[in-house]
Amino acid sequence: MTSDVAALTDAAYKGPALEVAKDFYGAIAREVDSRIEIESFVIPIRSGKAWRVPAGHVCRIRTVDGPQVGDLNVWNLHNPRERFWAARTRQLQAAHVTTFDRLWSSLPYLRPMATIVADTLENYGVDGDGGRVHDTLGTRCDPYVNRMLTGVDFDYHCHSNLTRAVRPFGLTEFDVHDVLNVFQCTGLNEEDKYFMKTCPAKVGDFFELFAEQDLLMALSTCPGGDLSIPMWGNGARDPVEVCRPIGIEVWKVDDALLTGWAQPEFPKYAGGHGLAEPSWG
Repeated sequence: MTSDVAALTDAAYKGPALEVAKDFYGAIAREVDSRIEIESFVIPIRSGKAWRVPAGHVCRIRTVDGPQVGDLNVWNLHNPRERFWAARTRQLQAAHVTTFDRLWSSLPYLRPMATIVADTLENYGVDGDGGRVHDTLGTRCDPYVNRMLTGVDFDYHCHSNLTRAVRPFGLTEFDVHDVLNVFQCTGLNEEDKYFMKTCPAKVGDFFELFAEQDLLMALSTCPGGDLSIPMWGNGARDPVEVCRPIGIEVWKVDDALLTGWAQPEFPKYAGGHGLAEPSWG
């Protein structure tokens, strides 16, 4: 790598683009008494639902009856080609996200979609197995892998649930994408292989996202429930007994708290993608 390229690489991970106004987002998390509830509902076990979150509003995802993993997809409400990019979020933020981390959108948009303002599990840290919560490492369970591994069709995996959830909004299976696994505890073992652990959430735990733009969100209540029972491999059985609902709340925050805030701009890249032949000397 040349010194010029190395300098550009270093610069990509520095500067104001990744800075977060913690005082601003902290106030949004604290000032709950001035919020106005816009919508509230519960997603039953092994199902999915999609809903709108206007820019400048807060969405709370909460456990209702105990630990339960939720697979979350996010799109720009007006342009679903702009959607949550799990891989870039891992690089720019972390493989497991928490308060003040952002969910970034796909190319060519590349801007924050939402900022995490509250997380009751933010102090979980790293457990004795190397597990952490709110995972972007893995992706949604799906009926294609299930058929491949077990020979059985099952249409209530997270991919299936999300597909059904977005149909009323004119989206299809092709719009469902890699997820943020809310409340899920995962890590990489000594062989660099992905593992999942029992969800550590308790009744009433929650995860709050501030919408940086008008969003469509969809969440599946994972058919694996709290992941305490394996769905594949040794000891696998139907874990329906550990499946629980998840609650969703959408809140309008006090306009005074939004003073100075604006929706994120698109990146300043001029485009072209090197269509002109380069001269490297």
